Amino acid sequence: MNLGHLVTRSARYWPGRVAVADRHRNVTYRKLEERSNRLANALLGLGLNPGDRVAIYSLNRSELVEVEVALYKAGLVKAPLNARLSTEEALHVLEDAQARVLIVGPEHAPAIMDQSTELPCVEHVVVIGSEGGYESLVEKGATDLPAVEVDPDSPAVLHYTSGSSGRLKAAVQTFNNRMALVRKSLMLPTEGRYSDRECVGHVGPVTHASGMQIMPTLTTGGCNYLIDRFDIDELFATIQREKITRFFAVPTMLYRLIDSGLAERYDLSSLTRITYGAAPMAPSRLREAMDVFGAIFTQGYGAGETTSTISILTLEDHLRGLEEKPELLGSCGRPYGESDVIVADDDGNPLPDGEAGEILVRGPDVMQGYWNAPDLTAEVIKNGWYHTGDVARRDEEGFFFIIDRKKDMIISGGFNIYPAEIETVLFRHPAVAECCVIGAPDPEWGEQVIGFVVRRPGEEVSEAALVEYCAEHLAGFKKPRQVRFVDELPKNPNGKVARRLVRDTFWKGHDRQVG
Repeated sequence: MNLGHLVTRSARYWPGRVAVADRHRNVTYRKLEERSNRLANALLGLGLNPGDRVAIYSLNRSELVEVEVALYKAGLVKAPLNARLSTEEALHVLEDAQARVLIVGPEHAPAIMDQSTELPCVEHVVVIGSEGGYESLVEKGATDLPAVEVDPDSPAVLHYTSGSSGRLKAAVQTFNNRMALVRKSLMLPTEGRYSDRECVGHVGPVTHASGMQIMPTLTTGGCNYLIDRFDIDELFATIQREKITRFFAVPTMLYRLIDSGLAERYDLSSLTRITYGAAPMAPSRLREAMDVFGAIFTQGYGAGETTSTISILTLEDHLRGLEEKPELLGSCGRPYGESDVIVADDDGNPLPDGEAGEILVRGPDVMQGYWNAPDLTAEVIKNGWYHTGDVARRDEEGFFFIIDRKKDMIISGGFNIYPAEIETVLFRHPAVAECCVIGAPDPEWGEQVIGFVVRRPGEEVSEAALVEYCAEHLAGFKKPRQVRFVDELPKNPNGKVARRLVRDTFWKGHDRQVG
């Protein structure tokens, strides 16, 4: 079945129920069906063919759900851009995806339009909220369901993420992968399963983990409520007003909610589930969160390469961690659904319980590969197994405990950041001779980005100037929090900067080597 047809079915079952909303508008299932059909037909009417890429660059808004459903129906490929990417990074994604259409929010439209000459592949820029823009395009399309046959193994989504090569790369999620996502969401344990009375608050960007909940919610008749910015008072007020039942958050967001002391001012009784993930959460802070919000927490562990979650720490697991097995609060849970998950040695051989090795995953939710990057694909998919780069132990009950990462990825505020990406920018500065970027422990963000720089002889540059330089070329969450100047950096026998030696000085005394 075409993924978009799941919404057609839901529109038949729950036509008058709200399917998607934000602070400006509500859209019923009947209306979502009509508008997504119109948009799908309008995009095809522009001359696009199934398999062509359509990029989206916007803060969270209800139109993004309409676009996602329309693209499934038309057999087009969604290329979502993190709204926090710089214009320079956005241009790279558009060029890499060879997107023929860009649907852009009003907050990013001016900068993109100024760079229109840098977008030779983009034939149409559609601005949401502008005259002659998104609404005009929707109105041009017919209301009939497009007669498009979709190959289940063809690309559906290019899920862009930072790469260890220092460049953004895209995990190719097929229509089969996305259907597997819907299936495994419906296979959750009873206390975590979606229902037709769900109102899911999308607090984080729907280009990332939060957006993986859109289709499961629409399949089961719930409502997706999109929130365009993280404001604590506004979030609590929205939960109270809209009766939000669940939301996904990265640990940094939860820490801020806890520390604000504002929760007691609002009626948050509608909440039945808070899921956290994208980074580990300190067990001590998790206990604080449960004191504030109640025992309503689940954790998900997964990646864009596995089309979201592959293991969960359930509500029951959290309660057990509080009452009898405290180490469970440091686990990322147990696999569920159709995923095979093992701990393996460097040759891919399964290891016995208790031994540390890399987490490997295979199943219908594992990506097809990286877009136009067969070399990168070969590095992570071997003999049908996706190599996550995460080092873990599994206990006798099947719980996984992540203790380190084989790769150099930094997780700060739930976003994946690769040192090479930042080093590439630092090396462009005329005053930088050598540099090394690492992640150091941070109580709020999980990890903070720190850059070590060796200046060129005779050159002077300040810490503030280098941080600002990075901010001009990278998304804000990637810029270093600190830049430290050193006379030299440690090297391995091959003369390469020994990043691990730099990093280890910050992690001494920590039980696990991730934030």
